[in-house]
Amino acid sequence: MTTLRQRMTDDLRLRNRSLRTINTYIACVAHFARHFGKSPELLGPEEIRQYQVYLVEQRRVSWSYFNQAVCALRFLYRHTLARDWVVAHIPFPRQPKKLPVILSQAEVIRFLEAIKKIKFRAILMTAYAAGLRLSEITHLRVSDIDSQRLVIRVRQGKGQKDRYVMLSPKLLQVLRLYWRSERPATWLFPSMRMDQPINHSVVQRACRQAGLDAGLSKPVTVRMLRHCFATHLVETGTDIRIIQSLLGHSHISTTQIYTHVSSKTVRATESPLDLLAYPVDDPERF
Repeated sequence: MTTLRQRMTDDLRLRNRSLRTINTYIACVAHFARHFGKSPELLGPEEIRQYQVYLVEQRRVSWSYFNQAVCALRFLYRHTLARDWVVAHIPFPRQPKKLPVILSQAEVIRFLEAIKKIKFRAILMTAYAAGLRLSEITHLRVSDIDSQRLVIRVRQGKGQKDRYVMLSPKLLQVLRLYWRSERPATWLFPSMRMDQPINHSVVQRACRQAGLDAGLSKPVTVRMLRHCFATHLVETGTDIRIIQSLLGHSHISTTQIYTHVSSKTVRATESPLDLLAYPVDDPERF
């Protein structure tokens, strides 16, 4: 590891950034350096602008990747190298805003029933029952399941924040069956090596396969199950602030997207056509 990479890693750790963020930022800076064939210490604002243009016009990266790259370079030059100039975004093409795809409650039942292995049923049922992110599920510990208070402790979720979510009694029954079968010690869902949590890709593959086995036309992901959790709570009338807290969102605007997804909310709004005295049952009109 180069001295600069070690310094940047240390600076990120001192600011309590997650391991995933550290790895992402280091990878972005490494790609920037390889693009020019020079150490970032020898590069400046003009090279950063050229690199942004390259990402947008030649590589055509997503907004998410582009933003990560700019944030990584901004951290490097502002904190690690202490340069007094600003790393700014160049204009990025407007991205279409897409609403998340949601499973109906009947589809969720079909999905869960299609999962044969108790470990994957416990994992994916936890995703839906508690609305957890994939990284939060894989890093659950056995001690995080509080069966007395019926809550699950989520350690250091996005933004390095702890929170509690509800522990469904039905989920608790499945977790107890799973525990009796697998006897996990530290990690609730360990990998083949018991001292490591299960890999993200293993969970996603199991999720996709369960969707196929259930005969669902929608490709199912763990993120979709989190979306279903939030949307179904909206449809039952749960306060949006409570949903925000359960999801671990910093801003209410992030949570409010689920009010647009809820089919119950949409159906409850009367169309202006229905307010007109227009007889649609008159066959002579057609």
